[in-house]
Amino acid sequence: MSKNTDKQQLIDKIVDAIQDTKGEDIMIFDLTGIENSVAETFIICSGNSNTQVSALAGNIEKKVRNELHERPWHVEGSENALWVLVDYVSVVVHIFQKEVREYYEIEELWGDAKITKIEA
Repeated sequence: MSKNTDKQQLIDKIVDAIQDTKGEDIMIFDLTGIENSVAETFIICSGNSNTQVSALAGNIEKKVRNELHERPWHVEGSENALWVLVDYVSVVVHIFQKEVREYYEIEELWGDAKITKIEA
């Protein structure tokens, strides 16, 4: 299996986990064409509360661990669950509460990326 197939499986599994937990406004940013980007892919989604943001992060970690046997390299933001980052090195997941996502406008920072919006 190629590295791209592995990465696509990881992306698909993360999106499945987000959808299972009713995450909203899911966007996939392909950063491979952007020089000096911190990852190859960003996945961004929103939750409506601290509880849902935590549940989204937990379900992503659980589903990826159980089905792909991968663990995140790093997880940040779990303590306040306003913005949780789950880092799988080549794929980084940003899980925001809606107001925090609107405030930081992270999508604007990566406007040069190829963006795929996942329809609910």
